[in-house]
Amino acid sequence: MGMINNISCMIIDDEPKAIELLKDSLAYLYDNLIVSGVYISWKEALDALRNNPPDILFSDISMPGKNSMELLKLVPELDSEIIFITAHSDYALSAFQFSAAGYILKPIDDTELKNAVDKAIERVSNKKLANYNVKNLLVLNSKIGIPNNAGIDYIDINNIIYLESVNKCTKLVTKDGEILSSYNIGKFKSILDNPLFFQIHRSFIVNLNCIRRYETSGTVIMIDKREIPVSKNEKEQFLQLFGRITKTSGV
Repeated sequence: MGMINNISCMIIDDEPKAIELLKDSLAYLYDNLIVSGVYISWKEALDALRNNPPDILFSDISMPGKNSMELLKLVPELDSEIIFITAHSDYALSAFQFSAAGYILKPIDDTELKNAVDKAIERVSNKKLANYNVKNLLVLNSKIGIPNNAGIDYIDINNIIYLESVNKCTKLVTKDGEILSSYNIGKFKSILDNPLFFQIHRSFIVNLNCIRRYETSGTVIMIDKREIPVSKNEKEQFLQLFGRITKTSGV
């Protein structure tokens, strides 16, 4: 079961005491669950769900402003396993539309909690295993299939110079030309989980082997002369990686 080490969890509840009780129960029942964030308002939670979605989301339903079902409709692409925790039983039907792993009434019964979390962990580990197999397959073949209206283009990942986010789609610039995919750049980030590729900006993923030069002003120049900005958040990690690539590429 090595696939399910360290599962990230997020808790949303407008009562800090309820959050502490849940954290205590989870810590007692599991040693591989890491609570990556706790939120008492839907606005903060929305930001976190968009930028750093957890494997499992524990959410109270009725909160000031928006209930958690209204909140989840704002993140339709969310892939987290959801466990609703509520003092009210009248939301149970609505919970079905979110394919929730659990629906637990307060006060929380540890047996019910464990059943729901076990189910969520099984779903998470199946997803991780599926992603792991897909990634290994892609890297093994060093080709990826890019579906479009007319069929599927198979391209060698070594030929990709960079990927650019364009209106929720992704433009792949290769040594042979350009391909537009309806996949968003986040999807490509998980497909190209490969040391060759690095997301230097929220709109760009680059092939480190195709960088010609780094400008201290904070841009890179690719082999096709395209200048791409390096975001401040990624600069430090990028420079470490880029240093390693340039040192070893001549070997």
